[in-house]
Amino acid sequence: QVQLVESGGGLVQAGGSLRLSCAASGRTSSSYAMAWFRHAPGKDREFVAAISWSGDSIYYADSVKGRFIISKDNAQNTVYLEMNSLKYEDTAVYHCAAGTSSWSLSGGYGMEHWGKGTLVTVSS
Repeated sequence: QVQLVESGGGLVQAGGSLRLSCAASGRTSSSYAMAWFRHAPGKDREFVAAISWSGDSIYYADSVKGRFIISKDNAQNTVYLEMNSLKYEDTAVYHCAAGTSSWSLSGGYGMEHWGKGTLVTVSS
């Protein structure tokens, strides 16, 4: 089993920045791609960003492209999401997910493991 634990959420003013972290433990696989999804109240879960294990393939949702940056540290089994120029509509619970393909994760399928999430609140 793989455990994913997110951290770094909080309250920030619009235009500000936050950096989320997702630490993987347990039976981690070097072949796992990682992704971030978000779930806002009253809305469907939304793909945010995905990165392959090697880091060669990265995908972003159009809504965050140019503002968010996904990265990973394989030695630390950790994936990061740097969020800049935050907007009110970025308010959501952000979940980390792991799967075998960053492309599949970007399409919203292929998630094998989920974290419980960290809340990001952007005040307008």
